[in-house]
Formats: sequence, structure tokens, C-alpha cells
Amino acid sequence: MAILKIARMGHPVLRMRAEEIPDPTAPDILALAGHMIDTLIDIDGMGLAAPQVHVPQRLVIFRSPQPADEEGGGEREWSGLTVLANPFVEAIGDEMIEGWEGCLSVPGLRGLVTRPAHIRYGGVTPKGETIEREVEGYHAKVVQHEFDHLDGILYTERMTDMTKLIFETESRYQHQSHDDEDEAEQEVAE
Repeated sequence: MAILKIARMGHPVLRMRAEEIPDPTAPDILALAGHMIDTLIDIDGMGLAAPQVHVPQRLVIFRSPQPADEEGGGEREWSGLTVLANPFVEAIGDEMIEGWEGCLSVPGLRGLVTRPAHIRYGGVTPKGETIEREVEGYHAKVVQHEFDHLDGILYTERMTDMTKLIFETESRYQHQSHDDEDEAEQEVAE
């Protein structure tokens, strides 16, 4: 497989709505998914959307967060990898969660984003299987972040307080003060 180049904020592919995939089991989609998986593993990310690798199609991959990921420590496990074509996401209830997010397409920065805490999502795998899940917390944040890329939305557009957009090198100060307030705060590191 191949390691793909990541599109950065400002590239037009990140601003457009990605196209539906007519056949999620097509050989070119299987190949794209394989390249995206290799790229995600190479960069040790949580998720990747096709527009981030310059392909305007509705395909995402992400790891279902494991406890070590949520606690922010330990080695990342690659057992929870999900690949979905033409996915959907919908909020369940009104509860919101706040968390620090980063993005491969916005390197070097982190931002505090508020998102629905409980969601339902689904789509079709490259094997043709339909998946539908209900998740909450950190898993819900990762999914929403990746699905936003398919609609041309970066996490920075979800922020309500731009004073909470910081360089990663300064994030340790934000995390220390935030951790003191709420040790359960998590970070989406795409």
C-alpha cells in the first residue's frame, strides 16, 4: 500500500461536500481504504476522511477508541478500526460534551470544541456490510470530527471561542488547568 499526502487547511478539497460512493465494494474504494489505513497507522492518528487525502468521496476510517486512548496513555490499539462509505450521523438527546481536538489538516493546533455527547452513526463497509451503532463520549467526538470532513467542515468552524485555539506546544498549560477542573476531559487527536 501507499502513504498518502494530507491536504492542509486552505486546500479546496477540504471545503467541499464529498461525493457519494456508488459502489462501496468497488476495487478502487478497497484500494483507497487500504492506502488510508496505511497512512493513518503511519501517522498514528485516530481517524482520516478521504477529502483529507485529496479524494472528494464519502469514505472515512477511524479507530474505535480503546480505554488507553481515552485515558491519554498507553500504546494505541488498532483492533477497533472502522471503515465506512456514505456514512450518516445523528445526535441522540441534547447533552453536549466539550473536548480538545486536533486535526492532521490543521497541524500544530488544538481547539476546544463542543459536540453532541450521544450519537447514532452508520454506513457501508468496503465488504458491503451495513453498520449502525450508538456511541457516546470520546467515541462520539471522534466519529463527528471525521464525518464533518465529508461536508467540508473543519473543527475550527465548530469552535465558539477562538481564544481556545492554541498551538499544540502550548496545550500542556491548557490541559493542566482543565485537568484540575475535570480529569475526565479528553482530546480528539485525529
